[in-house]
Amino acid sequence: MNGRVALVALVTIAFGALTAHALMDVGLRGIFAAVTRDAGAVQVFVDLAIACGLACIWMFFDGRRRELNPWPFIALTLLAGSFGPLLYLLRREWNRGETTAAA
Repeated sequence: MNGRVALVALVTIAFGALTAHALMDVGLRGIFAAVTRDAGAVQVFVDLAIACGLACIWMFFDGRRRELNPWPFIALTLLAGSFGPLLYLLRREWNRGETTAAA
């Protein structure tokens, strides 16, 4: 496992733990209620939506270039936010390591 895979895996695990804690603490309804609480929270949510949209576009074109199916990761991004791009990066770097090892 190279350093990139380890770093992305660590971030994914930490983000997953944070997400699990938030879901156990306030639930999905509580998360969405917090997002609409005030203008600042709405701004952060819209910023996240834009970033995830841009990540979907990047995954689409990068996946086509690397012959990696981006659709499962795009769907995951639409359903679960940043988990889609994080898991796409893990898969992409994993593939890169397999290609390097095979050469």
